[in-house]
Amino acid sequence: MNVEEVLSREDFKRCLEFHGHLCPGVSIGYRAARAAMEHLAARRAEDEEVVAVVETDACSADAVQVLTGCTFGKGNLIYRDHGKMVLTLLSRKTGEGVRVAMRPDAFAPDPEHMALIQKVTRGEANEAEKARFDQRHIQRSHDVLVMETEALFKIEPTRIDLPPQAQIAPSELCAVCGEPTMATKMEVVEGRKLCRDCFQKVTSSK
Repeated sequence: MNVEEVLSREDFKRCLEFHGHLCPGVSIGYRAARAAMEHLAARRAEDEEVVAVVETDACSADAVQVLTGCTFGKGNLIYRDHGKMVLTLLSRKTGEGVRVAMRPDAFAPDPEHMALIQKVTRGEANEAEKARFDQRHIQRSHDVLVMETEALFKIEPTRIDLPPQAQIAPSELCAVCGEPTMATKMEVVEGRKLCRDCFQKVTSSK
């Protein structure tokens, strides 16, 4: 499949619409999510049928949410702050899982691109540099979309303990701030139920 074909896919368009722009991270997340879903022969989760574990909160996580249907709101998107381009996808139906990890040599840093990112981020880039950054950013994004899956990722079956399904519990009022709080998320201090924010404030002041 060439770049134009990928860019015209409805699922990729949804990723861009959700994230807001094209970038290498979204392309990586898109490819990783598709590879994981295909490996498990899984459908997009309507509820909690599939669980995704992402190891970065960077752009790729947005594409994972769109393609897999795993979200924080459903409780089936788990974030581990490891700073890695790694996605683990699990099926509650079969108990099977797959770990998709970016290969170390698959997307080697481009010195020019990295230098331009720094300049643009700091607001120091001139118009010519901004234009060159846009050009390199798009090209890098396109490169990911057409790479061979095996060259881009290491894909391994895995089995890990599935997290419990999302719990629904009534809210109670925090004894300090008075805000409704999920009862199972409250802490008890001297017989009073506190939200975790107030709990931290109360315990840190002692």
